[in-house]
Amino acid sequence: MHVKLPLKWSIIALLLVVFLVPALVSPASPSPVHAQQGQRTHVVQPGENLYRIALRYGTTWPALAAANGLVNPNLIFVGQTLIIPGGGTQPPPPVTPIPGPPIPNTYVVVRGDTLTSIALRFGTTVNALVQANGIVNPNLIYVGQLLNIPGGTVVIPPTPVPGATQVPQPTLGPVPTVAPGTGGFELGGHVQSFAYPDLMRQAGMTWVKRQVRYNQGDDPSGQAGIVNQAHSQGFRILLGVVGNAQQLGAGGDAYMDQYAAYLAGIARLGPDAIEVWNEMNLDREWPRGQIDPGMYTRMLAKAYSAIKGANPSVMVISGAPSPTGAEGAFGTDRVWNDDRYVRGMAAAGAASYADCIGVHYNEGIISPDQTSGDPRGDNYFTRYYWGMVNTYWNAFGGARPLCFTELGYVSPEGLGNLPAGFEWGAGTSVAEQAEWLGRAAALSRTNGKLRLMIVWNVDFTEYAPDPQAGYAIVRPGGGCPACATLGAAMR
Repeated sequence: MHVKLPLKWSIIALLLVVFLVPALVSPASPSPVHAQQGQRTHVVQPGENLYRIALRYGTTWPALAAANGLVNPNLIFVGQTLIIPGGGTQPPPPVTPIPGPPIPNTYVVVRGDTLTSIALRFGTTVNALVQANGIVNPNLIYVGQLLNIPGGTVVIPPTPVPGATQVPQPTLGPVPTVAPGTGGFELGGHVQSFAYPDLMRQAGMTWVKRQVRYNQGDDPSGQAGIVNQAHSQGFRILLGVVGNAQQLGAGGDAYMDQYAAYLAGIARLGPDAIEVWNEMNLDREWPRGQIDPGMYTRMLAKAYSAIKGANPSVMVISGAPSPTGAEGAFGTDRVWNDDRYVRGMAAAGAASYADCIGVHYNEGIISPDQTSGDPRGDNYFTRYYWGMVNTYWNAFGGARPLCFTELGYVSPEGLGNLPAGFEWGAGTSVAEQAEWLGRAAALSRTNGKLRLMIVWNVDFTEYAPDPQAGYAIVRPGGGCPACATLGAAMR
């Protein structure tokens, strides 16, 4: 979509994403696996996840999941024995976790904490924390709150055995530093006025997205207000920061450095995530004749380094390309098809400079469950939720989770005919919009590939020439049918 101007705590997700969440301490024993003679096995240690274990042994997490019959690859447990697919080489010598000191009796909540992150830190459970502290709503804790910590011990990471042979790991670049308290799938909404926080909470949203424009000489402190506004309402905030295509075209790497410095300043304001640019496969957002995923990745690397240097807790999301197949009609000086563009990003090493891969999906007119049958007849992948998810996931080989920084369905109901170019959405009702958004959230929450879904949008009012109000879930009159379906999907 076009850059949306003017400028566009936490429900605890129990389903954990394989890339980011460490193994849980579980009171129940996992189903045992039986290794054949000479077959490698690995005993899960505190802090591990399936993705990191796969890297250690030079395999993939889907292969690990298949070898161990894991119905839900997002959940592994401390002490669980995993079969390592592949040859019979013995793993490094086992090590035993050292019991740590007794857990302190209390803990003071800091910004970024959730009950999930606190429970994992102290080897307890969310339910135990809720009961020990008389918490009525486990989704709401606040900075400075004093929590009683039920029994257990902190686990100190094991010390490697001297002389143990280390298994070589594939090189994926630096491991991203993810914002504190994150890890499970979460839902948010792109806002214009942020006038409906209660409806957003009803929808199960814990994130808000705003989009800002950078021009040379801008002071990042000008965005402090929207960051503070989100946090004061108990939401995490994603800032999509879009630069100036003309200034980039004229300035090249010098402009990239200035943009990266601006992002560092934004990071110091304390947002929870930053999306680096927007739809850079179009000449509307990138210099005409210079559209190139390698050039974008060079800028992304500068941005990632600047953001993490200023505030390591900020989640960095790569800019989402525009879903399109129009390069044949307009030429590659003006547009690249997003599947080719995202493969180019992966080949250029973009996974080394992002915690999450940005995705847009905004041209659906059928249920996200469908993988065929779009009435436009071309069966192009951008028509389908799964087409977008699988194309982007496969481009990066699952090396990073995906973040929908825009996902929406346009409906003209109550607004009149859609403007030119959007006639394909004329048949979508508000009821269908609500149903499909709920299904998209449910699928994103459970498929193990998504970290975040930002609904495009909550409350925009422009309808022509860009039908932003048609995508809005707050409809004319103030109703929000999608809030109910989204909320149900997140419970």
